[in-house]
Amino acid sequence: MSETLSDIAPDLSPDLSPDLSGAKTCIVTGASRGIGHSTARYFRDRGWKIITCSRDEAPPECQRDPYWTAHIPTDLFDPESVKSFIGQAQEYLGDGPLHALVNNAGWSPKSEFKERLGCLNGDIDAWQQVFELNFFAPLRLARGFAAALHKGKGAIVNVTSIAGHSIHPFAGSAYSTSKAALSALTREMAAEFAALGVRVNAVAPGEIETAMLSPEYEMLVPRIPMHRLGKPEDVASTIFALCSDQFGYVTGTEVFVTGGQHLY
Repeated sequence: MSETLSDIAPDLSPDLSPDLSGAKTCIVTGASRGIGHSTARYFRDRGWKIITCSRDEAPPECQRDPYWTAHIPTDLFDPESVKSFIGQAQEYLGDGPLHALVNNAGWSPKSEFKERLGCLNGDIDAWQQVFELNFFAPLRLARGFAAALHKGKGAIVNVTSIAGHSIHPFAGSAYSTSKAALSALTREMAAEFAALGVRVNAVAPGEIETAMLSPEYEMLVPRIPMHRLGKPEDVASTIFALCSDQFGYVTGTEVFVTGGQHLY
């Protein structure tokens, strides 16, 4: 995809600035591209204020978007950077509520020989990095925003993966097991956060057509009952639904956005 963070921003003049006094607020991690970018835009287009983070700076033109409360450059591999992000985001929230936290950022590294990081190859320290980003960062963020989510009777959506449930030809063992752990964490969080009035669910994407997807993934299309790759908007719309009032009695659920691929 050629879209960037700047594509979220509309061309609004000051006279057309909307009334945001009653708007809900969503935090999206890994929002610079792909699923995270589409998710931020999806919420923004439906009148939500958004706070985003990624390792990249936001383009200056995005500052004109009245719905975009803030983009905070953050290294989610680093617990101190995560702590800083939580603090800065809380400053923007003030005493106000948070209505949704989307833990989208993830990492699937390769070994020095361009192989997926597995049980028998690559640096074992890289496994710790994978789990820091894919597992511990969502846990740290959920804890850090628990009070604000409680005020908003909000929802958390963790982005897992089809690879967390079965062997995947292109996803390495480190990535797959970290996503399986995130699935289990979603279940445990749902049980504990229910006492705060916060729902916790997950979406497990299959083969989604983003800039990160290599041509080798085309060979998987025949295994998909719907016979096509998914689009980032397919995942974004599911995330939005899980955060909506229509799904107000749904928690501890993982929705497969795979075109049916997970059935085999």
